[in-house]
Amino acid sequence: MTEHIVKSFSEQLEALSNVVAQMGGLTEAQLANAVEAISKRDTRLATDAVSSDARIDHLQQTVEDLSLKLLALRQPMAVDLRATLGAIKIASELERIGDLAKNIGKRALILNREPPIRLTQSLSRMGRQALAQLKMVLDAYSDRDAEGAKAVWSRDEEIDELYNSLFRELLTYMMEDPRTIGLCTHLLFVAKNMERTGDHCTNIAETVFNIVTGGYLRDDRPKADETSSTPVPTMPQGK
Repeated sequence: MTEHIVKSFSEQLEALSNVVAQMGGLTEAQLANAVEAISKRDTRLATDAVSSDARIDHLQQTVEDLSLKLLALRQPMAVDLRATLGAIKIASELERIGDLAKNIGKRALILNREPPIRLTQSLSRMGRQALAQLKMVLDAYSDRDAEGAKAVWSRDEEIDELYNSLFRELLTYMMEDPRTIGLCTHLLFVAKNMERTGDHCTNIAETVFNIVTGGYLRDDRPKADETSSTPVPTMPQGK
């Protein structure tokens, strides 16, 4: 009987991890579609990125339901407790990444109706970096790889640096040609959504590290977003 209970508990934990992994795979695909929609001006991919968000929301609810049942019926301890609570945290972060990808898709639908702008290539690089971070942290979760999670955590500033550079480029672009302000505003929102995606990947990395080791990444998180203190130039008179 004891062996049966232990086996059943292990199967439930594995089922929970599988749903989180499935949710991660869908989120990764959604973000990839959103990034490609910006890069290739592909309206179909943008529409797919928007419409797939509902499936991710549904899986988040499934993760929460499974986790609550485990907590109520099994009363897990130690690593099993961390894995159960961690699944809830990771699902929440993935749901937010899905929302951000949906937002990028919505902006892509608008941008695709406007003339192309060279700065979308900078956005593509930033998006690919965010996508790489997401893939790395999902692999770390599946493999229960603490060092892999720590590597993702330490690379967050790379996306921030890309965001800082693009932010300054867009400001300059708008100053040189005020007619582009509307278009550049959409690009700024896209860039911010990508930067926030990196932050959520870092949060997942912290949770994975805790699940595996029971410890915390206590050092100050590497953070290089300087846009809150970037001075905005005054628009020249007459323009």
